[in-house]
Amino acid sequence: MSAALSGCGPVSNALVNNGAFQKLLTAAEPLNHALIGTRGLAREYRDGDVDRTFRVNGFSTPSNSRYQTLAASGFAGYRLLVDGAVERRGAFDLHALYAMPQQTQITRHDCVEGWSAIGKWSGVRLADVLDAVMPRGDARYAVFHCMDDDGQGHSYYESLDLHQARHPQALLALRLNDAPLDPDHGAPVRLRVPTQLGYKSAKWIARVELVGSFANIAAGQGGYWEDQGYEWYAGI
Repeated sequence: MSAALSGCGPVSNALVNNGAFQKLLTAAEPLNHALIGTRGLAREYRDGDVDRTFRVNGFSTPSNSRYQTLAASGFAGYRLLVDGAVERRGAFDLHALYAMPQQTQITRHDCVEGWSAIGKWSGVRLADVLDAVMPRGDARYAVFHCMDDDGQGHSYYESLDLHQARHPQALLALRLNDAPLDPDHGAPVRLRVPTQLGYKSAKWIARVELVGSFANIAAGQGGYWEDQGYEWYAGI
C-alpha cells in the first residue's frame, strides 16, 4: 500500500492485518457516531498552540500527470466538481471558493498512528458548498474523490454522511497556518474533519459526489482505508 494514501498516513501492514486492532477500531463506531453526530465540537486552540511546521506523513504529492500539470499552473485550471444526487451540479474554481464565506479553526489532527498536530485551517464550510448544489432527497452521503492513487489503479476516496458533512467544523480547507495549502498538505483543496481520525481528512480533492449509497464505489466500505478494514466513522 502506498504511504501517500491517507489523511495522516498508513500504519504498518502488520497492524492493518491484526485482528485485535481491527476489533478496537470497529467496537466504538456506533457509540461515537451516536454521541458526536453533528452536536459535538472538536476543541479549538489558541494561535500560540499552532504547530507552525505541520507534520507531513507519507509521500508529499501525487505523482500523476494530471495533478502535476495543475500544480505547475498554480491550480489555475482546477475545478472542484460537486455532482451526483444534486439539483444543481457545481464546478468551483479557487476564485469561487475563496469568494464564499471563509471559516478559520485551530484544531488538532489526530492520526491513527498515534501522533497529533495542531493546525490553523481556513476555508469554506462544507455545508455551504452543499447548500449551493442543493442535495436531492435521495442523497445520504458525500463521497470525496481524490487525485492520488496507490500506483495499482486504486484512487483514494473518503465519505461522510450528510449529517457529518454539515457539521459546523467540517471544512474544505484552502489554507494552513495563514498560507495557501501547499502540495504536501493537500493543495488545492482538502477535507478537514476535526471530530474524526486523520484518514477521514482526505487530501487533493477533485470531486464531491452525493450518493444514496457507497456500496458500489470501490470495495463498498466508504473509503480507501475502510475498504481494507478500518472503521468508517472513526470518531475521536
